[in-house]
Amino acid sequence: MAEPAAIPWQRLDKWLFCARVRRSRSDCARLVAEGWVRVNRQLVEKPDFRLRIGDVLTLALRHEVRVLRVAQLAARRLGPEQARALYDEIGEARPVSCADRDKAAYRGP
Repeated sequence: MAEPAAIPWQRLDKWLFCARVRRSRSDCARLVAEGWVRVNRQLVEKPDFRLRIGDVLTLALRHEVRVLRVAQLAARRLGPEQARALYDEIGEARPVSCADRDKAAYRGP
């Protein structure tokens, strides 16, 4: 078994920035610090968390909850198409809004 230091890792806020989750690295760090990110179902509040390939992130964003599996690490911010290759989207992104939640109540017979 490899030692933990030998397994490649990247700071969580830097990976979120490279994957284009937010426009700036400070916004990504704030997202983590405010408790909107979970890694492997565990709440993470430190932007310097060591993220590894295979980790599953749950992001509670403004209008949706996204679940991403880390597929690659990145040395720098990439274009939108290349950034999409850094992760695998798990499940379908579902909007979180009162209108969608209550839509069934307003349907006709």
